[in-house]
Amino acid sequence: MPGIVTVDELTGYISLLFERSEFLSFLQVKGTLSGFKRHSSGHVYFTLLGDESRISCALFRSDAARVPMWPREGDEVLVEGRAGVYGPRGAYQVYAKAIRPLGEAARTRAKRELMNRLQAEGLFDPSIKRKLPQYPLKVAVVTSPTGAALRDVVKVSKGRFPQCGLTVVPAVVQGAIAVDEIVRGLERAGSLHGVDAVMLVRGGGNRDDLNPFDEEEVVRAVRKCPVPVITGLGHQVDRTLSDLAADMDAPTPSAAAEALLPDMRDLLRTVANSASRMTGLTERILLRSGSSLEGLTNSLGNSFERSVIQPARAALDRMALKAVNSIEREAALAMASLEKAASSLDALSPLKVLSRGFTSCTRPDGTLVADSSSLTPGEIICILFRDGRAETLVQAVKPF
Repeated sequence: MPGIVTVDELTGYISLLFERSEFLSFLQVKGTLSGFKRHSSGHVYFTLLGDESRISCALFRSDAARVPMWPREGDEVLVEGRAGVYGPRGAYQVYAKAIRPLGEAARTRAKRELMNRLQAEGLFDPSIKRKLPQYPLKVAVVTSPTGAALRDVVKVSKGRFPQCGLTVVPAVVQGAIAVDEIVRGLERAGSLHGVDAVMLVRGGGNRDDLNPFDEEEVVRAVRKCPVPVITGLGHQVDRTLSDLAADMDAPTPSAAAEALLPDMRDLLRTVANSASRMTGLTERILLRSGSSLEGLTNSLGNSFERSVIQPARAALDRMALKAVNSIEREAALAMASLEKAASSLDALSPLKVLSRGFTSCTRPDGTLVADSSSLTPGEIICILFRDGRAETLVQAVKPF
């Protein structure tokens, strides 16, 4: 049996028991909201009512800043936090971290208020939405690994674009822990190396199952993801705030996969048509190029003829004429010189002397007989005339 303890010691012991309890360290308490008041200090105080009991709650300023103005008296809510002891009053209470609406009216007000606030921030602005990749080769799928949504996505992927690799990022997508699970899943998906896009999908269900996708943490995580996000949340009637924040939203997981992944058959037809058009275009280009080349060749030939060959031919003709004139002048000079030399030679020619009636006398061996004293009677000599010669016998030699 313990000894006497003080009030403070007992309170401290009870507080220690609360702190050591795993059950009390994280609570999700459902109840009716009562006495919701915002203090001037920034803290929020309220009471959570059950059917037969109640519990006081405190929401400190750092956490109260994230709670919008939607809570009203009588709202059914879910409070997340921990249980602890408030010593000055000797009472236990819940130290809340978040308040989430459960009733239809509260959810509607909360969603409207959050949507207006995020819209004012520009979080849903179409201008900030990113284009989905045209040919994604790696896609992260944030969803339940055992749900029908994943099977639908895999089926569509295999049928449309099997070249794309799917990486499943497991996450609980409904229930009390879904918000934290989805936020962590989006963070992991966006950090994967080489991922081209992220799919956030879940199968069909009632509207309440989509509540996590209207929570601010999830909406901001969708917008914060570093790669394009497409949602397919399986509810065609009501779009969630995550749908509004996503770069594209589809009514079902299958529709999301079809919107993200190209159809391989369409691509093959497009490639075939493109190849056909390219072939025809190439042929037309070659034909036009051939005609253009022929025209350029003719134009170049004519231009070369005009600018090079014709001037060269004219220059050659001028040079030839100049050469002929020069040769004729030289020939005329040479002819004149030749005629002068011939005239001189003619004047000195013995034939010239002979033509004046003189003759020349030689012996048969061609030796010139210069005077009569060198002759002897009976010797045969040749007498040269202008037009011939005659052989004669010397009968007698008579000097002058």
